[in-house]
Amino acid sequence: MKPLTEHDIRTSFVNCSKGEAKRLPLPKNLADLDHWDDLDFLGWFDLSAPDRRYLVVERADELVGLSLRSASGKRGFLRRSLCSLCLTTHPGSGVSLMTAPKAGPAGRQGNSVGLYICSDLDCSLYVRGKKKAAPGGRMEESLTVEQQIERLRGNLDAFVERVFH
Repeated sequence: MKPLTEHDIRTSFVNCSKGEAKRLPLPKNLADLDHWDDLDFLGWFDLSAPDRRYLVVERADELVGLSLRSASGKRGFLRRSLCSLCLTTHPGSGVSLMTAPKAGPAGRQGNSVGLYICSDLDCSLYVRGKKKAAPGGRMEESLTVEQQIERLRGNLDAFVERVFH
């Protein structure tokens, strides 16, 4: 992913109003972020509203920003869940159901789509081995890291496509 500016991020959102995009908090570490090459999307959460998450992805040479809400609710530590993007399993609340309002008129009518995603939105780092999941979180795969990255990008693209349709 290429480095993003505040303007890039704020103008990329497709499922919230321009006013909401102007007011949403940016990632705290945006100026210090130095691992852009390791990211397939930029994801962060709102410290003042823990159920609000945001992600920005490059798609066909354009940026698409999504406003998400994570389902609240604590799960027991013994229960494990699988992220639909990177296929990493996490115990407890390490994976959340995140819903995105649809873009356009459908979203204004209250329609949304959801997906189970790593709560910390660090899918790119898990796939690349830059961040370790809890024991048993990443299964040994016959796919190369590059193929796993392509799968993650494909899963992400399919989710973004569902926001538009």
